Amino acid sequence: MNIIHSFKACLVVGLFCATAAFADSPVVDVVKLTPLGGTSWRVDVTVSHADTGWEHYANGWRVSDAAGEELGFRVLHHPHVKEQPFTRSLTLDIPESVTIIRVQAIDLLHGAGELSAEVVVPR
Repeated sequence: MNIIHSFKACLVVGLFCATAAFADSPVVDVVKLTPLGGTSWRVDVTVSHADTGWEHYANGWRVSDAAGEELGFRVLHHPHVKEQPFTRSLTLDIPESVTIIRVQAIDLLHGAGELSAEVVVPR
């Protein structure tokens, strides 16, 4: 096996491993904001994750401002093995000064997913 062929084989294996690792992370698919009056908002979040049972499932999502300050956290109390993707909501206060929120899903085994959804607060 020459060095170029060996490099290509390593690259393919590396890409496969990166894809497999990403597949374990929960993904925020959709975020919907509904104003409830004043600074109160309903946040509906749709999450996808390859839940396998009680040992490995998406167990929450966090809402933060652009600076990373947590505004709220939604605990997901059980696996959603047969319900994918799934949507849950949270009511929270979003200060007037906050113009963008970030939503990041978390799983029991790996913690926070690397990707988060960024949403402009419609004021």
